[in-house]
Formats: sequence, structure tokens, C-alpha cells
Amino acid sequence: MTTTHTRLGVDIGGTFTDVVLEHGDASYSTKVLTTYAAPEEAIIEGMGRVCAQAGITPQAIAQIIHGTTLATNALIERRGAKTALITTEGFRDVIEMRTESRFEQYDLNLNLPEPLLPRHMRFTVPGRVDATGKILVDLERAEIERTVAQIAEGGYTSVAVGLIHSYLNPRHEELVRAVLAEKLPDISVSISSEVSPQMREYERFNTVVANAYIKPLMASYLGRLRDRLRAEGADCPVFLMHSGGGIISLENAAMFPVRLVESGPAGGAVFAAHIAARHGLKKVLSFDMGGTTAKICLIKNQTPKTSRVFEVARTYRFKKGSGMPISIPVIDMVEIGAGGGSLAHVDALRQIRVGPQSAGSEPGPACYGRGGDKPAVTDADLMLGKLDPDNFAGGSIPLHADAAQAALSAHVGTPLEMDSVDAAFGVAEMVDENMANAARVHAVENGEDLSDYTMIAFGGAAPLHAARLCEKLGIARCLVPPGAGVGSAIGFLRAPFSFEANRSVYMKTSAFDPPRIKTLLSELRAEATAFVRTCDAESPIEAEYKVYMRYTGQGWEIPVSLTSEQAMAPDRALFESRFEEDYARLFGRPVAGLDIEITVWSVNATTPMPAVTPVAALPPAQHSKPQGQRSIFDAAQAGFVTADIHARDGLAAGALQAGPAAIVEDETTIIIPVSRNALQQPDGCIDIIRKDGAA
Repeated sequence: MTTTHTRLGVDIGGTFTDVVLEHGDASYSTKVLTTYAAPEEAIIEGMGRVCAQAGITPQAIAQIIHGTTLATNALIERRGAKTALITTEGFRDVIEMRTESRFEQYDLNLNLPEPLLPRHMRFTVPGRVDATGKILVDLERAEIERTVAQIAEGGYTSVAVGLIHSYLNPRHEELVRAVLAEKLPDISVSISSEVSPQMREYERFNTVVANAYIKPLMASYLGRLRDRLRAEGADCPVFLMHSGGGIISLENAAMFPVRLVESGPAGGAVFAAHIAARHGLKKVLSFDMGGTTAKICLIKNQTPKTSRVFEVARTYRFKKGSGMPISIPVIDMVEIGAGGGSLAHVDALRQIRVGPQSAGSEPGPACYGRGGDKPAVTDADLMLGKLDPDNFAGGSIPLHADAAQAALSAHVGTPLEMDSVDAAFGVAEMVDENMANAARVHAVENGEDLSDYTMIAFGGAAPLHAARLCEKLGIARCLVPPGAGVGSAIGFLRAPFSFEANRSVYMKTSAFDPPRIKTLLSELRAEATAFVRTCDAESPIEAEYKVYMRYTGQGWEIPVSLTSEQAMAPDRALFESRFEEDYARLFGRPVAGLDIEITVWSVNATTPMPAVTPVAALPPAQHSKPQGQRSIFDAAQAGFVTADIHARDGLAAGALQAGPAAIVEDETTIIIPVSRNALQQPDGCIDIIRKDGAA
């Protein structure tokens, strides 16, 4: 067996670090508690475990693909580098003024989130470029040097450069970078015309500031990781999952770390899309619930929905507009603070609330016995019989039911005058309703009816809660794939090498310019392809083209996909008809008599996805014999029921389990309520199907 078939996928989460090794045709996985002070240590421990399982040494690993929440956490916790912003005179306060949107329209006491950089860390230079890219006022080198001297005195370690309209003409930003490199050669520099060359200065400035803020932190971590892997013998290429669902080189990740925000959840969406393709599913709701957060994504025609702007660190009940906008290509999903480690409390209105605060891995939920004394969702699941205290995480983490009971009683039961079981029921129902409501809102925002969808559930906590969510959402079918507990890490190994290049060039279709369009898209294709070639020098590369269009007077655009032939032979009538088709699909009808504008052009270069083998024919269903029984709380029944226990690795294709039941494995437990049956598919997926007549 050659080493070229040996690949490692690693996902650092808020609670667990998931590690998956694919060696030939076999797969090995483990979960390790995340080590916050030095995240690379958990990776080394996990790599050692899976290599031991496979009977190989780290030297046999040919490729490592990594996703991490470190970039996101640094932005949320505001623990990045000491960063300065250099911007155009008159635009110093853009990142504080934000836009005119109010995320809570009628709240007179609304507090907007603080900008990432306070005002005294924002500097200005003269010089001005207009909205067509023409230089109105030139920027003199001496003026830049004066600002650089102030930055040197302030002891900054990173600088973000965001000048007005630089996405059209980057000359001034490049001059500022050159002066910084000459005067302060050790300082980290990010310029907006490279990080996010798109219109809308608030989003662009915020994105380049975020990139600069986390760049030294991520560069240090990635350097340490590479050194530690080499010391262990894994001297192989290391790649990073980016938020758009593809893989980039470690060097490019260090240059543009803002593209790593949401890299773990993106891997999960790729994993779900792969399962959807195997089963021929057209409409899928991806449900990823880990230790800290739950992520929900719509996948249509085996392709996750994407966006070019998203928010991190939402501060107000996870409402859109209350976070930091990041203008990069990203898989569009909703993320809420609802994971196994999410903490529960009773608010001033005597209502149970869960999250967004999490126990993480240090100290973890109360039942971990590591010093935590506040109740988490995992404590509630343990009290409700969903978890076996002696076999959690394959027996590597014993759970303490007495500690879970004490925490639930103290923080939920006693304030509400209920016993610990009712308190656990309340916590579980609240977190399930939070997730169901997030899915409903996401579906409505995208004009979708979830009753037509199949859920694909993965992440360590999702199989515990997925069937209950299906009951709440009216979803008839749910698939829990093999390796569900480490789904995002598996997704990294299914993702292509890819990079999306985009640029804002404003053009009305009434002034359609085919030669200019062809040149622009060719330049973007070359730029994106060059990034992919840093990862893969041999594979063929495909180009995916999108233009973002709107009617004149509208504030936001919709993406319109083009074939390579349509992009390289631009035709005004075709562009307009494609836009009106997509617009009518989204909003019911086109708008007659208005001019159409193109604002952003995008090319995604990607290596081809491997062919997917369809699932084999299902043999006749046969009831499987349980290993034992235990009492598990069924929320729809509002009480405990006697459930059969099955070991997942002992189930054959066609094995049928009638709910209530629990299917156990090392990394998670699948709960089958009274309203569902479970069927083992030939590819190992557990197919949870609504019983006839059940809700």
C-alpha cells in the first residue's frame, strides 16, 4: 500500500479536536479534548492515536488537511495582534459608523457592537481615488512616512490598509505597503485590494482589519504546527480548509487568515454534500452540532449555498447585523451557540436559556468531572438517559451523573421549583427549539419549505438531537452517516483544492462592454488558478463564473452563474435573461422597465470533485436483535420509555430498529424516538424514517 493514499483530516473545535486518518481503503478516527493554550498539542495526540489504530507511523502520512476555529475565536474574544488601520482622510470612522441598518429597529437603547479597532488606532493619509478608479488627489510618499512614524511609535505589530475605491485602483495601497516594508520590515501588513477587492467600504475595511488583526496569531500557530508535525515525523504538505468549501496552501492561509473563518463548518457542509450525492438527494438540510455551536446549511443539487458576505461575533441574540461583516467567499449557513457544552441558566423572566456561553473543554460540562459546576446540554442528555456514562467517547471520558444532577438542580431546578429530570427536559427542549427555530428562519429567508428536505446530521452531539429536530420541523427523513462524530474532518478529505477571486467593477448592461468583461474574467481566472497551483501542480482545473447583478436602485445583488462559454463570449441579452430568470425564481417575477447593474465579478478555480459511487441496492429489511435496554426520555412522550440498545458496528445492511432505540458508537449516540424507525443503509448510513401516521 502506497503512502499516497494516506491522508489526515483535523478539525479543531471549541470542545473537541477531531482527527480522521484515511489509509488505503480504511478509515480511523478519534476525538481529543481541545488544548486551548497550544492547539497543536491536541492534533499531535490525535494523530498518534489514529496512527496506532492503523498500525503505521506519522512518516506514512502523505497529506494533512486542517480546519480550525482559532481565527473565529480570536475575533470573538478580541485577542488578536495590536493592529493599526491606515485609511483615507475623512474615512477614519467608517468601521465605527457601520451602515444605516439597525438590527433591532425599535430598540431605543440599542448598543452597536464596538469596532475591532478603537479610534486612536486608526490613522489617515491624504490622496483620493474616485468611483471609476481615477486618481483625483495623488498620495505623496512623505505623507505616508509621517503616518508610518506614528505607527512605529505606537508599537503596533500589524497594519491594515484600506483606502477608498482601492478595489478599482490599488496603486495608493501598494505604495503604503512599500513604505511600511521599508521603514518597518518586521511588521505584518494586509491591504484591502488583495484581501477583499470589493465595493462597500464598511465591509471591505472591516475585512482587511480582521485579516490584519489575526494574521500574526495564525502565522505563529501555523508555523508551530508545521514544526511540531515535522518533529513527530509527519514531514508532509499541510493544507487548510477555507470558508468557501475548498483547500488552500498553508502559505496562502497565513497570508489571508480571514478566509479560515468558518473553515470547520465549511468542511461539514462539504461532507453533507458528499453524502447527498451518494444518495441522490436534491434537497438537504445539513445539521452539524458539536460541543460549542450548531450549524445549519441548505444544500440543493448536492451543492451548499454560498455567499460573499457573512458575519462573525454577533452580539445581539444572533441577529443579522449585530456582528462584524466579513466580505469573503463563504458557504452560507446559520450558526448558533447550541452545542453539547452550551450552558443553561434561568433568566430574569424565569425562563430557561441555553447558550451562547459554552463550557468548552476547560473545564467542560459538569459531568466531565473537570471542575465545571454549571449545567450544559451534555449534562441534560446524560440525565435523560441519552448517554452511557461508562462509554462516552469510547470510554475515554467517564461521565459523572451526580455532578450533572447537582448542576441542573442548582442552576435550573431549584430556581424553577422542579426536579432534576424536569430541569434536564427543559434544557434539552430549549436547545432543540433554538436550533429548530434557526432552521425555520434560515429556510424562510431562502424561500424553502423544509418538509421537502432530508436532514443529514453529524457532529458529536447532532445524532442525539436530530430526530427531535425532525419532529419539530416536520422532516420525514434523516441520515446519520458513518463517522458522523467527526464529520467536518472527513469533509476536509472530500474537498477540492479551490480559490475564488472576485473584484468589484461597476457596469450597467445598457453600457455592456464585452471586450472589457472578457479581459476582466480572464484575469480573475488566472489569479484564482495561480492560487490553486500552489497546492496542486498536476490536476486539471475547472473555472466557475458568477456575476452579481441587481436592478438600478436596489441595495443588494443576486449571484448569476455562467458557463465558461457564456463568460468568454459575453452577450448582453444572455446576461440579462439569466438575471431575470434567477430573479423571478427568488422573488416571483422580474421588474419591467429598469436598467440592470453588475457590481461584482467572481471566478472560482477548483480541481474536479472525485466521482461519487451511488449507494447499492438495499437488501430486505430485517429487525436487528438489541444488545440490551435502558430508559431514555422521549420528549414527544414527555416521559421515559424503554429503549433497545444497538451497537452500530454490529449492524448489517437492511438492519431495522424500531423506535425507541439508541445506536451507540465511540464518537456519538444516535437516539431513535418512538415516532421513528432506523434502517441501516448499504453505505453504513443510519436512515431515520418517520413511522406511518407519526408526527
